[in-house]
Amino acid sequence: MRAPIGRPTAVLFDWDNTLVETWGVIHESMNLTLAAMGQKLWSREETESRVRGSLRDTFPDLFGTHWKDAEKVFYDSFEAVHLQHLNPVAGAEDLLKDLQGMGCYLAVVSNKRGPFLRREAEHLGWGGYFRKLAGAGDAARDKPALDHVELALSAGGPPRNPDVWFVGDADIDLVCAKIAGCLPILLRAKSPEFGEFAAAAPELYFADIAAFRRHLAEF
Repeated sequence: MRAPIGRPTAVLFDWDNTLVETWGVIHESMNLTLAAMGQKLWSREETESRVRGSLRDTFPDLFGTHWKDAEKVFYDSFEAVHLQHLNPVAGAEDLLKDLQGMGCYLAVVSNKRGPFLRREAEHLGWGGYFRKLAGAGDAARDKPALDHVELALSAGGPPRNPDVWFVGDADIDLVCAKIAGCLPILLRAKSPEFGEFAAAAPELYFADIAAFRRHLAEF
């Protein structure tokens, strides 16, 4: 029998489309890259279902020996527009304030390149909430690798255990949580479908941040 889920000592967040809305920018940048590399463009639905890992982990399969050229196109396109289109998910900052008030260690584990991640956090004025903003390329290996989680907890975080909650919107976040021995939490509007997360099922599911905050208020 599973032990009751207790109060979190730390919360590790995914970034894109968990705390900030960025699918539009990612989709635009991805299609500009595909066009430049002579490949078929993706629908928005394809982008949302296929973009998971970091570019250094996924672009070699997509673009072969030309993946570094594709990476440059993507990041040049992304850098030009990402701050203008950056919007927090509704209630995200209130959630961070709640968790900070509970004394939780807060960090981010994102497959967005580290400098972009930290620039976005600074742009939103959120840098003070997080002890560590760990982006793609900051650790030896990117999410879902354990290295990425250990880096996120390296600024005085607790040991990896189920009281460390890992919150994200995608399967890669749940897999990363399982590898790290953290509590996997799914945060997205669409409820999980039967068999969708066979590799790593969420222990908690929240349809939005308001539901997450209501759960925290019970502690």
